[in-house]
Amino acid sequence: MGDLLFACVNLARHLGVDAEQALRTANRRFETRFVQVETGLRDQGQVPGPAVREEMEHLWVVTKTREKD
Repeated sequence: MGDLLFACVNLARHLGVDAEQALRTANRRFETRFVQVETGLRDQGQVPGPAVREEMEHLWVVTKTREKD
């Protein structure tokens, strides 16, 4: 796993991307989306977990689609 991460950072460097900032941005985006998924589940009386994995995936796709609009 370490070699993969090192290769990704090296690729970012070659592309002129600040790898740390890119990771921070991706983490922030993930957290925002996951909170929206949790809210959607809560509205349905459910909690995140293996039993609702398909619904979580659906809500994730809906959240990403809304971000693009």
